[in-house]
Amino acid sequence: MGGVAALGVGKLAGWTDSSSTTTVFRAAPLGQSTGRAVTAAVGPAAKPIPGNGFSPSTIYARRSPGVVTIVSVYGTDPESAQRSQGSGFVVSPQGYILTSSHVITDAGGGTRAKPADGVFVEFQDRDRAQARIVGWDVFDDVGLIKVDPSAHALAPVPLGNSAAVAVGEPVAAIGSPFGNENSLAVGVVSATRRSIDSLTSSFNLVDAIQTDAPINHGNSGGPLFDARGRVIGINAQIRSTSGTAEGVGFAVPINSAKRSMQQLIASGSVSYAFVGVETTDLTPALAHRFGYAVSRGAVVTNIVPGGPADSAGLRAGSSTASALGVDFPRSGDVIVAIDGHPVAGSEDIARIVTNLSPGQLARFTVERGHSRLQLSVRLSQRSDPH
Repeated sequence: MGGVAALGVGKLAGWTDSSSTTTVFRAAPLGQSTGRAVTAAVGPAAKPIPGNGFSPSTIYARRSPGVVTIVSVYGTDPESAQRSQGSGFVVSPQGYILTSSHVITDAGGGTRAKPADGVFVEFQDRDRAQARIVGWDVFDDVGLIKVDPSAHALAPVPLGNSAAVAVGEPVAAIGSPFGNENSLAVGVVSATRRSIDSLTSSFNLVDAIQTDAPINHGNSGGPLFDARGRVIGINAQIRSTSGTAEGVGFAVPINSAKRSMQQLIASGSVSYAFVGVETTDLTPALAHRFGYAVSRGAVVTNIVPGGPADSAGLRAGSSTASALGVDFPRSGDVIVAIDGHPVAGSEDIARIVTNLSPGQLARFTVERGHSRLQLSVRLSQRSDPH
């Protein structure tokens, strides 16, 4: 029933029931809806590919030199060390490389993420360089590493604006599926603004880009390009019942990755504001059925005890009833705006709060019964047991 914004209460979940198998490449509400400029330290010199057509061969020729294979080593004993492989892409002449957090850490293993003991980058010509882990963001599943720019010639790729992505537009993915370096796959954007489970934290990831371009094990961390060769997402997951690439692929939006990258370069870590609520979407039909005063918004279904929302006096619904095939709260505060930004559903809360800071005082506009309230919520910092 609608989307659930797990801004304070979340549970790690698989893609399918216990009778199915799933391939998710070990890949929160994450993602901002505008293309903010990247810091000067990571401004690539590469320009968009000219023209209005889609030429996979041109994209591959221009961009594959900037796509790398990443090998992560866990353990220091050569006899027992474990190795994993993923993809990444160069974003600056200074040697910064974006990838997924699960490529360079053990994120998703049920405990707090630990970095790999060694990370190596293999370029298109098979030459290798050692990389340093700058930091990672388990909520967005974004990782950032850096190589010495003198170790190998670098070919940075330009970053696009994921907020401008449209369903149906062609895309190209370059990565190292099953160890096959610099492989090209093409497809279209199947959907945008998807809210999906994250396997690297207990929070949902919003604004994910869905694509039918084949994504296999080893593509994780690689770039998803638009027709002009700009990165619009980081390939992260596939939802599949067979364990192969016939499933639905998802990419972390590049605007979310830009936010993470900026903070990682500045401080080596990423912070997110925390509200401490769980909500569900209010639609016109359900609003009419249960007598809500507004037709759109996010109904509070659960509140973290002692959290910011609890301290500010937000209230969750106390009971549910079945209607239109779903169980829905009979009552509960309906969040309709945050700092003047309209909230039409749960995912809007995630998008708005992501752009706020821990410690910031946010004004929540709430419908309670037939009264409209303005509640001040002092946001805290999000944490995750994983």
